[in-house]
Amino acid sequence: MKDVEHIRVLLADDHAVVREGLRALLISEPGLEIVGEAANGLEAVQLARALQPDIILLDLVMPHKGGLEAITEIKQDNPDARILVLTSFAEDDKVFPAIKAGALGYLLKDSLPHELLQAIRDTYRGESSLHPAIARKLVQELNRPSDLSPAREPLTERELEVLKLVAQGLSNQEIANKLAIGERTARTHVVNILSKLHLANRTQAALYALREGWADLKG
Repeated sequence: MKDVEHIRVLLADDHAVVREGLRALLISEPGLEIVGEAANGLEAVQLARALQPDIILLDLVMPHKGGLEAITEIKQDNPDARILVLTSFAEDDKVFPAIKAGALGYLLKDSLPHELLQAIRDTYRGESSLHPAIARKLVQELNRPSDLSPAREPLTERELEVLKLVAQGLSNQEIANKLAIGERTARTHVVNILSKLHLANRTQAALYALREGWADLKG
């Protein structure tokens, strides 16, 4: 039997009833542990810094410090922090800034329980997880002029191969298997790609690859 991943989760939502529902769902799932709960954005930043959770499940609209500001500060403290937004808002002025700030996933609160649990596991593995409505918005965004700055240092041929696979949603291990390289080597390539393109995460990298025509939605 495959070992169950142990994922430490921080909940951040200003509604106690939402936190209670999330707690009930998560504690019933093997391998998930709630290590802290924040009732506002300020607490979310403080607890993320103190607890170093594997996943931060974060609402966008909270008192004292908004979710977007919290994402920015958390990522400044820990660039490797994995943040999954769970919110009621699907407006462009919420979605794109959150992803640009470094959120790896974006789910709406009408998502089904199994979709949320899968998104937590995907985000833990460093993979993008987007609600279908949000994914459609990103596709629509492809039709707009790009405001992403060109890379100062061009990607190598291998990095371009890796970027195309990132755009297909492959994990580091899957990329490693496909290219017959080590998982650590694949991870290093992804880090270098993000650095060269000045991007925050794999979601942005996938969007960049699609915009530049290096990948397509069919993979």
